[in-house]
Amino acid sequence: MLTVLGYTMVVAFMVLIMTRRLSALVALILLPILFGLLAGHGADLGPMALEGVTQLAPTAILLLFAILYFGIMIDAGLFDPLVTRVMRFAGGDPLKVAMGTAVVATIVSLDGDGTTTALVTITAFLPVYRRLGMNPLIIAVLLGSANSILNLFPWGGPVGRVAAALRVDPSDIFLPLLPTIAAGLATTMAFAWYLGSQERRRLGVVALEPQGSPSGPDQDDSLKRPRMLPVNLALTLAVVGGAVVHAMPLPLLFMIALALAVMINYPRLTDQRARLASHAENALPIVLLILAAGIFTGILSGTGMLDAMAQLPLRAIPEGAGAWMGPLTALAAAPLSFILSTDAYFFGVVPIIARTAAEHGVPVVDIARASLLGAPIHAMSPLVPAVYLVAGLLDRDVGELQRFGLKWAALLTLVMIAAAILSGAIY
Repeated sequence: MLTVLGYTMVVAFMVLIMTRRLSALVALILLPILFGLLAGHGADLGPMALEGVTQLAPTAILLLFAILYFGIMIDAGLFDPLVTRVMRFAGGDPLKVAMGTAVVATIVSLDGDGTTTALVTITAFLPVYRRLGMNPLIIAVLLGSANSILNLFPWGGPVGRVAAALRVDPSDIFLPLLPTIAAGLATTMAFAWYLGSQERRRLGVVALEPQGSPSGPDQDDSLKRPRMLPVNLALTLAVVGGAVVHAMPLPLLFMIALALAVMINYPRLTDQRARLASHAENALPIVLLILAAGIFTGILSGTGMLDAMAQLPLRAIPEGAGAWMGPLTALAAAPLSFILSTDAYFFGVVPIIARTAAEHGVPVVDIARASLLGAPIHAMSPLVPAVYLVAGLLDRDVGELQRFGLKWAALLTLVMIAAAILSGAIY
C-alpha cells in the first residue's frame, strides 16, 4: 500500500509540474499532505512536515544569503574590471574572444543565477561575435558549460535542491567535488580553445575594439563602487576560502558576508533596502522551494513511503551491482535531468535512488554528488527557462542551440563523471 501511494505521489508530482497544472511550490506542499491522509495519517503529519522544514532551514538560509551576497557584488561592480580586461585582451581574435567568453561566463556564474550569467555574458560578447562573423552558438555552449559547473557550488540551485531532497549538508556534497569542478572548468576552457581555433581558421583576425558594457543591460552605474573593489575582492576571497575550509557553517558565513557587503558598499539604509529588494526576486523562489521540499521529504520519510518505495528497485538490482550505484546514477543523471524538470528530478527521482543505494551500502551523499553530474546536459533541456532566454538573446531557435550544444554537453558530462570517480567523489 505504502509503495503504491509513494510512487503514485512521485508520478503525480512530476506530471503536475511538467504539464504546468501546478507550480512546484504548490505541489511540494499539498501533494504529500493529501497522500499522507490517504496513508491513514492525520494530526501526526504536522510534526513530520515541521521536522522536514527544520532540517532544511539551514540550506534555505544559505541559498538566500549567498544569492543576495553575489547580487550585491555584481551591483558594486566587483567583476567589471576583469570583464573589461578580458574584452580588451580578446580584441578581434576569435580564439581570444572564445576564451574570454568562457572566463567571463565562469566569473559571473559565481552568483548561481543562470539569467544573470546569460545577460552579462551575451550582452558583453554578442556584438563582438557579430562583427567578427563568429557563430553565436559558441556563446551558448561556453555559457551552459560554465554555469552548470559553477552551480555545483553550495549556493547553486541544484546543490540546494539535492541537499534538501536527501537531507545532507551542502558542504559535504561540494568539497569532494572540487577536483571534478576543476576538471569541468579545464574542459570548458579546452572547448573554448578548440571552437575559437576553428573560428580563427575560418575568419582570421581583424582589428576590433570590444564594445558593450560589462555590467549588462539595465545596470545603474550609480550603484558601482570602484573604490571599494579591493575590499570587496578581499571579502569575496575570504568567503570562498571559508567555504572551502569549512571555517564555520555556510549559512552563518554568508549571513556575515552579506551584512558586511551591504554596510560597506551602501551605508544608507534606504540604499540597503533597495539593493536587497532588487535581488529578492532571484532568491525568494528557490528559498520557498527548499522550505516546501521540507514538507515533501518530511512526510515522504515520516510515513514510511520512502522506505517502501526503495524496496521495489532494490529487488530488481542484481547481486553485486548495487556497489556501482554511484557511477550508474551519474550516467543516468544526464538523460533523467534532461527529460525531467529540475524539481521533478531532484525531489521525485533522486530520493528513491538514494534510498535504494543506501540498502546496498552506498552513502546517500555519494548519490547526491552523482545526481548532479548530468548538469551540462540539463543546461540544454527544454524544461530550463534560461535556455529560452539564451536562444532569444542570440536570435536562434532552441532546437538549433541543442543540436549544436548537446554533443559538447555530453562530452563535458563524461569528463566530469570520470573525474568524480577518479577523485573518489563517487564510488
